[in-house]
Amino acid sequence: MKHTSAILPGSFDPLTNGHVDIIRRAASLFDKLYIVVGDNVRKQTLFTAEERKNHILESVKDLNNVYVEIWKGLTVDFLKKYDCKIIIKGIRDASDFNYELDQAGTNKMIMPGHETFLMITDPRYHFVRSSTVKEMARFGADVSEIVPEVVNRALLEKFKLLT
Repeated sequence: MKHTSAILPGSFDPLTNGHVDIIRRAASLFDKLYIVVGDNVRKQTLFTAEERKNHILESVKDLNNVYVEIWKGLTVDFLKKYDCKIIIKGIRDASDFNYELDQAGTNKMIMPGHETFLMITDPRYHFVRSSTVKEMARFGADVSEIVPEVVNRALLEKFKLLT
């Protein structure tokens, strides 16, 4: 049985051009791609889930097969609800690989029958991490080359209010 839909979960706080690159590449492979905006309980978010959803929608508005959903709960429960069998994850380096390998194993234990596909980040974005983007923006560094325009504007506004 061929699968025509996949999910790409993440916190996307903030969305980076690396995320957008993975979204675009994954969207070219599936009829439907669900971007699942969640909260990592180990991280404090800068943007609300609704803001992050809107950043994604604005950044990929030209892709008519991408759907963005806010989700609280296990990724495998999203898979079940939307009858998906494929999780897409972007990886930059060995530490990402090890983390995603553990996640994939846990998800497989909870929900056998799905697959996790790992997509290698474009080398232009290998160094880009959301946490680094937030730190750079907080201290006034120009991040316009590594985040979508909508996110750059939101970061400028957010940190203007914080200073």
